[in-house]
Amino acid sequence: MDKNYNEECMAVLSELREIRGSGQPLPERMTDRTKIVSLIKEIQVVLMPAFYHYRNMDEETALQVAVEDLKDQLWSALCFSGQSPLKTHELAREFILRLPKILRLLETDIQAIYDGDPAAKSKAEVVLCYPGFYAICIYRIAHEMYELKIPYIPRIMTEYAHEKTGIDINPGATIGEYFCIDHGTGIVIGETAVLGHHVKLYQGVTIGARSFEKDEKGNPVKGGKRHPDIGNHVVIYANATILGGDTRIGDHSVIGGNVWLLNSVPDHSRIYYKGE
Repeated sequence: MDKNYNEECMAVLSELREIRGSGQPLPERMTDRTKIVSLIKEIQVVLMPAFYHYRNMDEETALQVAVEDLKDQLWSALCFSGQSPLKTHELAREFILRLPKILRLLETDIQAIYDGDPAAKSKAEVVLCYPGFYAICIYRIAHEMYELKIPYIPRIMTEYAHEKTGIDINPGATIGEYFCIDHGTGIVIGETAVLGHHVKLYQGVTIGARSFEKDEKGNPVKGGKRHPDIGNHVVIYANATILGGDTRIGDHSVIGGNVWLLNSVPDHSRIYYKGE
């Protein structure tokens, strides 16, 4: 091989190391994304074994095996997130204890989507075919991990759902029962958003931040309440944008398509965009 080419390659590698070393240091061990994708699938098997066939076993045997595999995979993924072995064991145990809660919430979401879409022929169709439910399912899993303060993994999970569905739900968002996403592509829900029960969103809805506080260097301040609160029994139609940490949409309100909303509205509001 050309000596000059080898020397050029070594120089490039040296420069890359220098650039990496000048930035914010990364943990010595990073979570393998493929492990997290596999973990999502293991959790789905445990939650809904009838819909996710497992190694050609009968449902009861498959469920027992899947729980054991889930425990092992979760422990492995948590180790890569930088936790101590003792903390990893505690987090894995606590998450598994939360699985019934996740399933109860998902059952309400399936019902909401089935009731909210006349095109849905069955609840099985919702689980198997609807990208909105797929994104919600992964969000429900990731949110419990977020609540346990597990680093990296919850965000990797919801970004995987984002990649697959075009639906971007931050795992920190708080979402109540009977959540319905219809179509869904382009939906964005920010980290500090709070959605009540029986909320229905159509495609392109943004529940986002209006502005960010800046520090003395002009950089956005991390944390704080940045995203709106959405009340109970609220419907938000396609491409509506609702922004601001102090913005609240009252219960039983309807927000029409293409609305740009920066202010709170009371219960039973009807907000529509009026073109010229």
